[in-house]
Amino acid sequence: MAPDPPLPTQKERIHSVSARLFSETGYRSTSMRDIAAAMGMKAGSLYTHISGKEEVLWEIIGRIADEFDAAVQPALSASGTAAERLQLALEAYMGVVTRNLEMATVLFTEWRQLPPERQASIAARRDRVEGVFRTLLQEGVNSGELAADTPVKLTAILALSGANWLPNWYQVGGSLSPQDLADAFAALLLKGALTRRPVDQAGEKS
Repeated sequence: MAPDPPLPTQKERIHSVSARLFSETGYRSTSMRDIAAAMGMKAGSLYTHISGKEEVLWEIIGRIADEFDAAVQPALSASGTAAERLQLALEAYMGVVTRNLEMATVLFTEWRQLPPERQASIAARRDRVEGVFRTLLQEGVNSGELAADTPVKLTAILALSGANWLPNWYQVGGSLSPQDLADAFAALLLKGALTRRPVDQAGEKS
């Protein structure tokens, strides 16, 4: 019998509750009193665990940004075609979103509430993630697997933008798993980019 998972620490609970409130009502509209009330605590008691609301936002966003980065990097060294590895990256990215809907929403919608130097840190991690997708797409172009005129940067942005919209409609426990989503997104994304054999005037492949 597997042991029970460890109980979350008080700080982890603060992060979880704060992420829910930030994702539902926005960072600026959520006060420390709101967080404390949602936890059944007095506002002053929060300061024994955190230094302030901005610090909570930073810790939430930094944690989920690191998780995205760590999740997609293995696709670069995985075996298989560029398309197969792109699908692996999509599955990993979507898995992070669907496991962390509230924290992902906070990252996607509230990261510009951070001070400039922290925004720059998050932007760098975002660019690393996008770079994985751009690298895989470019490898597909270079190998001839993808069409030579595939707009690599725009295609990467399209893939990530679609995945970033998941918190607005994805239902945990619904009919679509992260694997299903990755399969569908990869098919839609690559359908227009896969190299096709020329078609003669009679409509038959040459």
